[in-house]
Amino acid sequence: MNISSRVKTRRTEANLGAEREQFDKQQLSSISKAINSTETPVKEKHARRIILGTHREKGAYTFWSYALGFPLASSSVLSWKFCHVLHKVLRDGHRNVLQDCMRHFSSIVELGQLWGNLHDRYGQLVALYSKLLCTKMKFHNKHGEIPTNLEATDEVLERTAGTDINNVFQLTVEVFDYMDVELKLAETVLRQLNSSIAISTLTSGQCRLSPLIQVIQDCSQLYHFMVKLLFKLHACLPADTLQGHRDRFRDQFQSLKSFFNRAREMMYFKRLIQIPRLPDTPPNFLHAASLAKHVKLVVVIPDEDDGEDDDDDPEPLIDVSDTASTQAQPDIFDQTFGPPNGGFDDRDVQIESLKRDLEMLRAELEKVKAEAQRYITQLKSQINSLEAELEEQRVQKQRALVENEQLRIALEVARRRNTEHESLQSTFMETEQRAQATEQRYNKMKEKHTELVASHAELLRKSADTVKMLSATQQTQEEVERTKQQLSFEVDRIRQEADMKMEEQKFEMEKLRRELSEKMAEITRIKANLQSSELTSVQVNSTMAALQAEKERLMRSVSEKEAELSSVRQSAQLQQSTVQQEKDKSNKELSELQARLQEKARQEELLKQKLLDEQFVLLQGTVTEAENIIQDAVAKLDDPLHIRCTSSPDYLISRAEVALSSVDKVKKGQADYVKNMKDAEGLLRSLTQFSHSAADTIINGSATAHMAPTDHADRLTENCRSCATESLQYLKALKSKSTLQKADPASIQVIIHKILRLGQELRPKGMDIRQDELGDLVDKEMAATSAAIEEAVRRIDEVMNQARKDTSGIKLEVNERILNCCTDLMKAIRMLVLASTELQKEIVEGGRGAASIKEFYARNSRWTEGLISAAKAVGWGATEMVESADKVVLHTGKYEELIVCSHEIAASTAQLVAASKVKADRHSKRLTVLQQASRLVNEMAAKVVASTRTGQDDLEDKDPMDFSGLSLIKLKKEEMESQVKVLELESQLDNERLRLGELRKQHYSLAGVPLDQLQLDDGDPSMLVSMSPKFNKPALMKKPALAQKPSVLLKSPFK
Repeated sequence: MNISSRVKTRRTEANLGAEREQFDKQQLSSISKAINSTETPVKEKHARRIILGTHREKGAYTFWSYALGFPLASSSVLSWKFCHVLHKVLRDGHRNVLQDCMRHFSSIVELGQLWGNLHDRYGQLVALYSKLLCTKMKFHNKHGEIPTNLEATDEVLERTAGTDINNVFQLTVEVFDYMDVELKLAETVLRQLNSSIAISTLTSGQCRLSPLIQVIQDCSQLYHFMVKLLFKLHACLPADTLQGHRDRFRDQFQSLKSFFNRAREMMYFKRLIQIPRLPDTPPNFLHAASLAKHVKLVVVIPDEDDGEDDDDDPEPLIDVSDTASTQAQPDIFDQTFGPPNGGFDDRDVQIESLKRDLEMLRAELEKVKAEAQRYITQLKSQINSLEAELEEQRVQKQRALVENEQLRIALEVARRRNTEHESLQSTFMETEQRAQATEQRYNKMKEKHTELVASHAELLRKSADTVKMLSATQQTQEEVERTKQQLSFEVDRIRQEADMKMEEQKFEMEKLRRELSEKMAEITRIKANLQSSELTSVQVNSTMAALQAEKERLMRSVSEKEAELSSVRQSAQLQQSTVQQEKDKSNKELSELQARLQEKARQEELLKQKLLDEQFVLLQGTVTEAENIIQDAVAKLDDPLHIRCTSSPDYLISRAEVALSSVDKVKKGQADYVKNMKDAEGLLRSLTQFSHSAADTIINGSATAHMAPTDHADRLTENCRSCATESLQYLKALKSKSTLQKADPASIQVIIHKILRLGQELRPKGMDIRQDELGDLVDKEMAATSAAIEEAVRRIDEVMNQARKDTSGIKLEVNERILNCCTDLMKAIRMLVLASTELQKEIVEGGRGAASIKEFYARNSRWTEGLISAAKAVGWGATEMVESADKVVLHTGKYEELIVCSHEIAASTAQLVAASKVKADRHSKRLTVLQQASRLVNEMAAKVVASTRTGQDDLEDKDPMDFSGLSLIKLKKEEMESQVKVLELESQLDNERLRLGELRKQHYSLAGVPLDQLQLDDGDPSMLVSMSPKFNKPALMKKPALAQKPSVLLKSPFK
């Protein structure tokens, strides 16, 4: 009985092994027939067998093990059919398929990115299909309660959405995104195909259309989800908040309806699927009663029998019958021990039978060993992947803890700032209380003053002692007035400072609140990730325990097999002699193979020599082409048509620098080729770049010479010809192996350096500053501008204090009004400079890339110099404004000077804004702040002008024109004198305008603008702003252009 049970067990294991082998064979056959590069649709029976295979092995391990071997990057049709099969497996496969596919999520993403970057019709579809699969996997991995075929009940959907309205809102957005990628794929497929019957019946068209069946099934369920979720959102949130959701649903409704209508008209879909019809209008979510009218879409796929012939016969995937093994047992028993009725009993027959069983067991043992080893390898790989995932979760947990600590520190800083804000508020309250107390004292002193005035009126009639008391009272009154003025000034100053501090604190608190809300949202997300990580770690631990149990079972099986192997080793010794014979035979074959290997080595040497010859021939061809390029450039020097071509010294310098770098690359490539003549790629690439850059240098040098002085033009043309001659001699040396190593391009570098120096000499005088110093100069000029503005504010305060001491009455009122406007203008300019500095930092950080800040400024030298010029102009204008205000207060200056300085500052700040706006992003918030600051500067400058003119009108003494006492002759004489004076003033005005024009011409000449480009007249000053020099830049150390208001012509009484 013991031997019989062992034989039965071995037969059962053999049957299981055979079934597994048959299953793998069948799966490989189905996968290879379903996923191929033939442009035909995937057959349903192959996809069905793959799906049944996932249910049998409870996962998609076998599918992925075979699918990863396909060359998906080589064929777009193969990738398209792979995505189609994967979509069907995800929808209808086992529930563990999703987790197996998530392990290969990155491979699907890379496949989509690969085909998305290629210009291929199927490639575009593969990129969209990959995006759809990734979206589907992420959605169902996040919401595990919703099955991958989306056939979930309303209760499951309600449970997934939960009671938190934020979760419902997020789930609705995810369903919208899900539907977007589905409709995008369908739209692209239908756009590539003609909707006629002929296209939909061809195999090429059906290959594209067949995945849309799964898309239709997904879209019908997603549409139902969207309707349910939107009605739930409208029951909890205001209608205005969900306007964007309704618009997005309306667009998707129209796209889905159009897609269903077009698909319903195609002959291909009519026999495969019944497409539902959407209502004529979308549901009205503003009325809850419309939910009762909603009908869930039902997609019907009719059953069809596969009548097509196939190579392999269908076999049952699971053999539940034990009949074959039951019937085979009596035969094996009778064959081993003879019939039960004591028939013929021959020991030789038994020995032969046992030998056959031994051979069979030995083969089975080897097979079991191989299978066990394969399982062990698979389990080890799974354990390694799980350990890697666990380690990644631990790293994420540690990172979350670090971020949490950082957020805690930021929260402490915010609390400290809040405490400081409260202390500042308390200080402000105390200051305000002191101000109120001071005002009360002032009121008391005012009452006392009133009493003193009354007593003074009564005591005027008394003695000299009363007069003395009256004089003392008057002194007290003057002191009270001065104290009142000082206290009012102090209160105004304290209030202004308190308002500024309160604004700053409010802005800081608002910023801290936003940061705190962002950090709290980040903490919530990190906590959710930690919870999911803990759940994942629990699942990993359970999986590890199951794997450990499986490993122990396999180890026990291996130990049993090793015990059986020890009994078989004795028979293995008999085979040792046979192995020795095989070894002799192998030695003989080895000697033959060695002879063949030597022959292959000789052939390899010949091929290497041939490769060297081909590399040198390729080098000679490249050198010849480079010679042609340079000769063509030299020929253009004498071409009459080339005389009209011009170039700038800047561009010549840039091309010469590129040529110098290409010469260095040629030297390096030549050295590498001399060391290893098998690889001439580096030398060929550098020669190509050298030939083009040298030709550009020669052509642009000649073009620059056409606009240069005669001496420089002759030297530049001669150097260009010398550069061409030396380049041709160097290339000629490279064409011969004997002179290849001795060829040296040093003479070319010397001539290019000469061309570079000539270009630098021809550069305009505004470029005398080295480009590597521009970055430091920008910071210095911005700092100097800020310092000049601060100094101007300080000096204005001093002038105001001096004016209060020296003047009184209407003059003091006019001076205070003008100086206050100047102070406001300086504050606005300071805000503008700060905004410009912040915007400049944003431009530099956004545009420099991997380069340093100085390299960015050097690369954009024109913009940098314009920025420096604008900053200088602002600082100069602020200084001049203070000087003019000081002169006006001291009555040594003119009010017109203050007006001109205001216009100058407005123009200078406009220049600074324009220089900063050139490279700024139009959507930048800092640019908006800069523009607001610029508008504020213009408003403050206009206030200065208005207050100056108002003060000038207030202070001017306008005598009344009374001509009643003059006779007719005297009136006529006065009229003629007035006409003479008007004509003299008009003549002086014309002369002054001519002088102003000449001054501006000279100024622009010094700033770098050619005089022949200046078309300046007194009536159109805008020409100064619109012109920009062709080669020259504005000088850095000169005063910027004076902004001019539109001229107003005086009307003369005489025509």
